[in-house]
Amino acid sequence: MADTIQQLLRARSDDTTPAVKHGDQVWTWQEHLSDASAAAAALIGIADPERPLHVGALLGNTPEMLTAMAAAALGGYVLCGINDTRRGAALAKDILRADCQILLTDPAHRGLIDGLELPGVRVVDVSTDEWSDLLATAGPLVPHREVAPTDTLMMIFTSGTSGEPKAVQITHLTVIFAGANLIDRFDVDSSGVCYLSMPLFHSNALLAGWSVAVGSGSAMVPATFSASGLLSDLRRYGATYMNYVGKPLAYVLATPEQPDDNDNPLRVAFGNEASDRDIAEFSRRFDCTVWDGFGSSEGAIIITREDGCPPGSLGRGFPGVGIYNADTLAECPVAEFDDDGALTNADEAIGELVNTTGAGLFAGYYNDRDATDARLRNGMFWSGDLAYRDADGWIYFAGRSGDWLRVDGENMTAAPIERILQRLPALSHVAVYAVPDEQVGDQVMAAVVLKDGTELTPVEFSNFLADQPDLSPKAWPRHVWIVDSLPTTATNKILKRELSALGSSPHGGTLWTRPGRGTSYAVVERTGGNVQPHAGV
Repeated sequence: MADTIQQLLRARSDDTTPAVKHGDQVWTWQEHLSDASAAAAALIGIADPERPLHVGALLGNTPEMLTAMAAAALGGYVLCGINDTRRGAALAKDILRADCQILLTDPAHRGLIDGLELPGVRVVDVSTDEWSDLLATAGPLVPHREVAPTDTLMMIFTSGTSGEPKAVQITHLTVIFAGANLIDRFDVDSSGVCYLSMPLFHSNALLAGWSVAVGSGSAMVPATFSASGLLSDLRRYGATYMNYVGKPLAYVLATPEQPDDNDNPLRVAFGNEASDRDIAEFSRRFDCTVWDGFGSSEGAIIITREDGCPPGSLGRGFPGVGIYNADTLAECPVAEFDDDGALTNADEAIGELVNTTGAGLFAGYYNDRDATDARLRNGMFWSGDLAYRDADGWIYFAGRSGDWLRVDGENMTAAPIERILQRLPALSHVAVYAVPDEQVGDQVMAAVVLKDGTELTPVEFSNFLADQPDLSPKAWPRHVWIVDSLPTTATNKILKRELSALGSSPHGGTLWTRPGRGTSYAVVERTGGNVQPHAGV
């Protein structure tokens, strides 16, 4: 078995099976890796040898991006995935923080950097004659270096859901490990086709998609995610495997069901952050296996579902995964539940997910010692994710460290409330977050998106909440905001900080509220900038 992606791809250089499918074009692994070798040689040829050879990729999910990824592996340098949803100074900051001396882009993205100050960065548009000339005159590839397993293959910026994005250094070893694990679990081989529609600048696409293809020799389909276009793409390309992150399953399930939805080649969808309801429904509707895991870009916390995993649980952690109190540095006690299944010791049982053995596969954030040190404390990796564990070792997600709410003197977290609200069939997407209480502490607010063609009244919502035996009365949302869409990252993760910033009286959509100890919701009208509730119907 290869120890690096560099070695792995070299071993595929004579493979004549399909590697990339895009539109009506097909490239074999031999052709794909020949293109990648030429790209690597061209970039090494124009690079400044006195500087780190970091190449930024401001590209979409295209064959050119796949070539850039393979080129970095073969060439022994670092590719930096640049988030194409960033704008202006924030985009420039990412490129400069990663020390990119070359930035690859294309006509679809070139305008994003117009007018930006990027000192020391050579911009190369891969659609131009300049790039074609560089490829033609590069000569044979002489790698920048023969890499070791612990050398960085890519820098991937975190999603930025809980602060400024940070550049995670992802090693060859991490990609090898991730791919081998998934290939073995799902029995993927060179006859497969991996559908890659999650952004290739993100760790999910790298570790849950690309790693599987390069490790198994499967073909890759670079695509832009479309809920309405997914099924036709799966059929067109014969896709047998797909990765996802965030809410794409929910987006697909919001489209009208057709009688022949299960007539497709997909065998496995692997990803994270799907709800239990969406996992079950996607599996049924498209006749495939959906396997939802838990892991961060840093690679230090890994949790997998196993047979017998209870509803709502993430699964069991890899060795070393624990739940600790960040203040006392002690392991949190086991969660306790009442007869209705409600958590009764949240204050003690909920803590931060940690790796007690250290950094795991985390190689640090590039050019950000403070952020790295904040993750690695007291000999452990602290994830910033909250969770609790039952007596059988099953782990339940409780939100990010900023998802604590204190309602009427009681501490609670957002994720358990979200899981309960997702039982309501009319809801497609749910985000629970804190807004200030009029007196002290917090109140619970829920922003929700309804499924297409569905309706929900305040009375129906109130009746639903009353029927949930494991929902604490204090966890009932004080405010419910019904909107067409929620703010998300490029990887479909909901940006709760943007919702929180809107407060309890956001503009647009439909807003319901209820009195502090009441159970009936009223629709809120806005008049002259003020809000006036009236009875819901």
